[in-house]
Amino acid sequence: MPKTEAELNAFLADLGIGVSTIRHPPLYTVADSQALRGEIAGGHTKNLFLKDKKDNFFLVTVDEEAEVDLKQIHHLIGAAGRVSFGKPEMLMELLGVIPGAVTVFGLINDSERRVKVFLDQELMSHAVINAHPLTNEATTSIASADLVRFVEATGHDAAILKVTS
Repeated sequence: MPKTEAELNAFLADLGIGVSTIRHPPLYTVADSQALRGEIAGGHTKNLFLKDKKDNFFLVTVDEEAEVDLKQIHHLIGAAGRVSFGKPEMLMELLGVIPGAVTVFGLINDSERRVKVFLDQELMSHAVINAHPLTNEATTSIASADLVRFVEATGHDAAILKVTS
């Protein structure tokens, strides 16, 4: 069973990481997010759940405005050839979320560490990062350094890389 938002918040609290969360109607796209978010300071995420031909999985978290070259990104992230978007069933199995709610916080559900995560360098230049807390009905704000601590606490490497053009 995937972790709940409450379990995520408890995990963050156990790490001594403070966050703030704003509730809102479900958001499925960056455009939805921009239209309804109001004034939440910091960098806002766009998350790409990708797979390569050898069924290696990747989560690439970038700024909402970022342009990502999907024909070239495999070179940067060490994928076996070109990547495609992972199927919804694998998204749920590995990160415990549905399409439209993809989030770096989903790493809490990847106990087998099958997903390699990449945080874009430009996104991480923000003091505060905003992401869905396992649901697209809320936005959680977390300090960028604490986001790295969270990723590492899930057993993943927090690879910060320039993936945007």
